[in-house]
Amino acid sequence: MVPMQRRSFFRFALFVAAFGLIGTLLAASAQDAPRRGRKYKSPPPTARIEVTILRDVNGKPIENAAVIFHPMEGEKDKGNMEMKTNEDGKTVIDVLPIGDVVRLQIIAKGFQTYGEDYKIDQSAMAIEIRMKRPGEQYSIYKSHAIASDANKTPDADKPAAPAKDAAPAPADAKQPDAQPSQPPSK
Repeated sequence: MVPMQRRSFFRFALFVAAFGLIGTLLAASAQDAPRRGRKYKSPPPTARIEVTILRDVNGKPIENAAVIFHPMEGEKDKGNMEMKTNEDGKTVIDVLPIGDVVRLQIIAKGFQTYGEDYKIDQSAMAIEIRMKRPGEQYSIYKSHAIASDANKTPDADKPAAPAKDAAPAPADAKQPDAQPSQPPSK
């Protein structure tokens, strides 16, 4: 009876080994089949952009200014990334893809807000921005001669100078009285 058990155990072991070999071959052939799902797509190359914010009057750096990057897709804003400047007035970003357009917005306390679109066409860019103090507010209650400024000559604001040919009047000469002139009577 022992040889019979040995023979059935041998057959069972042979069957398990054959099944394992077939399973391994099927698993290996399944790896060669085209994969389903997402394929890995590497991100596009990015640019390193260094932005320096300076005062316009003296060129000193502005610390803690908000530098906001708006990546643009056509006319649509794809979101924003905000950074603050350090004590040297600088901030660096290196996640924007080369070839994109970015709208750069600078907000600093006590300065005019700045905004400009930049095309990212290099792998390293340095942008220097000089911030100005705010100007006078526009009021509808003040007269603004914008249209007439274009028609003015540069000398129109200056008072009329006396002609060079005219001799100055002597100080002791009598000045005529300022009375309205009467038309001659007939």
